[in-house]
Amino acid sequence: MSAQFMPRGQSRRFVGSARGFTLIELMVAMLLGLIVIGGVMSVFLAGQQTYRSNEALSDVESSSRTAFEMMARDLRDAGFNGCDNTSGRVANVVNNNTTLWYANWALPLQGYDDASKDPALTGLTGAGAPVAGQSSVSVLGTAITDVSVGAVSGSPTSLNINAASTQLAAGDIVMVCDFDHATLLQITSYSGTSVGVATATTPTPGNCSSGLGYPTICNATGNAYSFLPNARVNLLTAVDWYIGRNAVGGNSLYRLPVTYTAAGASAATPQEMVRNVNSMQISYLQSTGTALTNAAGVTSWAAVNAAQVALQVQSTYARASENAGTGPLVRNFTYTATMRNRVQ
Repeated sequence: MSAQFMPRGQSRRFVGSARGFTLIELMVAMLLGLIVIGGVMSVFLAGQQTYRSNEALSDVESSSRTAFEMMARDLRDAGFNGCDNTSGRVANVVNNNTTLWYANWALPLQGYDDASKDPALTGLTGAGAPVAGQSSVSVLGTAITDVSVGAVSGSPTSLNINAASTQLAAGDIVMVCDFDHATLLQITSYSGTSVGVATATTPTPGNCSSGLGYPTICNATGNAYSFLPNARVNLLTAVDWYIGRNAVGGNSLYRLPVTYTAAGASAATPQEMVRNVNSMQISYLQSTGTALTNAAGVTSWAAVNAAQVALQVQSTYARASENAGTGPLVRNFTYTATMRNRVQ
């Protein structure tokens, strides 16, 4: 049998059609693909970090705004009694009112450079315990009620009010005021429209006198005075703002209020208002000066008419800082509040 040979030109066409990508071409293609994927990943990661940073910034700004709004509300109302805030004519028959921070109307605003030395915070441990070296401030004011004095009772140990109210109860500390003066007292008993004011030590802390006149005389009858109809009856509010340790080991902004029960007045459980507030420093402005000073530099708390609060707040997300995302985002904020009842 004779051999069959493929024509020369046809052989070349067959060999040419069998060729593919060389190993070098495949490697170049893979390299280009990796470069594209790397670029996409870089853009994605950068966008993700930008999102986290923006979210963290929104977090700290929201926290600071919430803190300032709530804290400023109390600071602005320091010393508010519901009537004339400028006369200074305030009687106080609450027992031990000069040593009980929540009943000392002579100091409706008082700050401390070290919260651990604030008498309102003595004995607090665990979650809510004050952080040493951080500022704190106690603020006294009154909350407006719908209650006013009705007909004169004719008894030195009671007040008649305009109508029965759920806003008052035995144990409450209230401020009664008219055109002449204001008096801070604790309600001994309450029934219908009759508010009892007795010389007693219960409810705690009780009253040193049933005489409600100005100036205060602490004995059984005291300085007798009958408030006329339409005199205002407002509830005493007392709070303390400070930085404390929270339940997860960080720092938070806390508010310690005083609450009332039939047994009397007492400091409530500290309220965690804003988490991740690392520090707070408060400076004060006195009407007699032009420069801000810390609490130790205040010569007269009665002359303080503004407070500047500086907070350091960190984000909840722990990898949002500008330093390659190795820690939380931290920002410092400052706010100034004016004591409305001390400016003309």
